[in-house]
Amino acid sequence: MTVAINSGSLSVLETRRILSELISKLAEESRAKIGQALSETIPLEDAVNRILAEDLLSPINVPNADNSAMDGYAFKGQANSNNNKLQKQLKIIGTALAGQPFLGQVGDEECIKIMTGALMPASCDSVIPQELITNVIVNDSQENWLIFSANAVRVGENRRRQGEDLRLGQVAIPAGRILRPSDLGLAASLGIKSLLVRRKLRVAIISSGNELRSLDQPLDAGSVYDSNRYSLIGLLTRLNLEIIDGGIVRDDPQTLKNAFRNAALKADVLISSGGVSVGEADFTKQVLQELGEVGFWQIAMRPGRPMAFGVLKPVLDANNSPTNSPGSTLFFGLPGNPVAVMVTFYQFVRSALLQLNGATVTTAPIVQVRSAENIRKKPGRTEFQRGIVTLNADGQAMVRTTGSQGAGILRSMSEANCFIILPAEQGNIQAGDLVQVEIFEGLL
Repeated sequence: MTVAINSGSLSVLETRRILSELISKLAEESRAKIGQALSETIPLEDAVNRILAEDLLSPINVPNADNSAMDGYAFKGQANSNNNKLQKQLKIIGTALAGQPFLGQVGDEECIKIMTGALMPASCDSVIPQELITNVIVNDSQENWLIFSANAVRVGENRRRQGEDLRLGQVAIPAGRILRPSDLGLAASLGIKSLLVRRKLRVAIISSGNELRSLDQPLDAGSVYDSNRYSLIGLLTRLNLEIIDGGIVRDDPQTLKNAFRNAALKADVLISSGGVSVGEADFTKQVLQELGEVGFWQIAMRPGRPMAFGVLKPVLDANNSPTNSPGSTLFFGLPGNPVAVMVTFYQFVRSALLQLNGATVTTAPIVQVRSAENIRKKPGRTEFQRGIVTLNADGQAMVRTTGSQGAGILRSMSEANCFIILPAEQGNIQAGDLVQVEIFEGLL
């Protein structure tokens, strides 16, 4: 795959468009080269949050026969539709329970007591709910009679027809769905025990920086603990991907090159944090150009302006044959600041990984709420401020920022439950203005 180098500052929307096109092309190339190796069959109980690889077709009609949608009484509505009496009186001749159908015949002036889900007798077409019954008369002869208002129910009402929910051969769950608990329940209701899903992407992560320390090391002057790797592990875990932890890598071209090569041997995607700016010790672009192709973007956004994207070419042996997968390893170089790492992941990497893994819906919903406060904003860049959405006393959703919005203040991400998205052309926000928010919970 060829990735064009772009040295300009792209808008957020343009970046998403270019990424989506490149990912689509890369996914097509992978499918052409390795085909079914991208999929696997797994037990139904293990399928939540996996991505369905093919349309799931219903092997049966749902429901498989006409049945009652209510507890009540089944009768021939069509035979009684021309009855001009104010009341109807039908003889109760039996009962139908779920799993225990009534096997007799129901005449024009007869009915049966029926429970929700019970099979409708072939001669019945309507059900009157229990709560609409005017009276039930028990005679001395042990005959039971049902009395109800003539206009209490229309012909065909409260009857679920065969195949009403799903027809035999109809798509029950489309390919590309990120499977939810309800999808597992639907598959089980069709008698399906296993599903063909996309293989989990293998994603390698590394943190680049001489100042970074592992959690078991003491901090010396100018050093910080590596938090980015743990944020990325959490984000990738929620996407249900296979994670390869490459640890901390020093700011050295040869060390970076070795780390990138090792990742290309094992992973479909490599995500690094740090080393993508223009400082003297930022070598990511240089190394990526040597090992593959790079589109090095500066994005008109805050936080997270510097972000590298490209591909690492397959590692070849002496005979120029791939020693790993014949596909290319996708590369994302994220900024070093902790908040910028999470913002760029949410806004670009998350959707790219889902798209590469075959998901059809990869973007999160955005809603409008009113700002509870004034927010300062200069036109020029799209800003993703960290916010907290709550309900006021009137039940109206309101959003406020978490306070200081510095790219290194990780606490702002920990406290927030949404991004406040302020477009590039947007200026200051006044309290009460509508703003766009992207809710965190449920995204992943």
